[in-house]
Amino acid sequence: MISIIVPAYNEEKRIGRSLAALSNQTVPRDQYELIVVDGGSTDKTLKIAEDYADLTFIQESERVAGARNDGFLRASHDLVATTDADSIVASNWVEEAINSFSNSEVVLSFGPVTPIDKTNVDRRYALLFNGLIKLGAHSGLYYYTLGCNTAFRKNALLRAGMYRIMDAGDDLEIAVRMRKMGAVKFAPNMKVGFDFRRYHEFGFWKTLYEWYYIVLQGGISDKYSYTRRNYHQEPEWTDTEISGK
Repeated sequence: MISIIVPAYNEEKRIGRSLAALSNQTVPRDQYELIVVDGGSTDKTLKIAEDYADLTFIQESERVAGARNDGFLRASHDLVATTDADSIVASNWVEEAINSFSNSEVVLSFGPVTPIDKTNVDRRYALLFNGLIKLGAHSGLYYYTLGCNTAFRKNALLRAGMYRIMDAGDDLEIAVRMRKMGAVKFAPNMKVGFDFRRYHEFGFWKTLYEWYYIVLQGGISDKYSYTRRNYHQEPEWTDTEISGK
């Protein structure tokens, strides 16, 4: 029915909880496929993933967007969804993702985030994120479709060219192209727990500023390295762990 793609890189501390949540859904486990695309981890990420996933492999394309694309190409089902290796999906997430495509015109669906750590700071961060998500969804001016919580009709996604390989903004840019293929739907009950630790580490407003700067530069920039991490070796991918640990 649906294939779930999880990019991962050096996420041994968190990928287990993520995949456990994905494996315990309101939809029977044999009705969806779980694929983990590893970005060349040097820890036990891949070994842990093998205990849960139907398919694991080392990515061939570059960056987080490339890992998602590699997974889409190997997906067996007509619907595909993507989340992150440090995220924790709600127990009905798969069911809500499937139901969001009940209208045949829908080609992309996306949902809100909740903070994994229920601190006041992270609650405020989530409030801001969800405000941006809902504002875009209801106004139709843009679609804030986070990579941790987006689903697609596979045939439309492939025709659209999948994710563009870029430093930042690939998860927003894809929505622009998908909108030309059909309807984009906000699914309020399709919830994912989001880990804000990187925003604490690098500074929330600094991270947002660098992210928006890169997006406004067309998604590629040498000025900022974003989260200062490498993902799948070359090129240097600053948002390495936004896609998975």
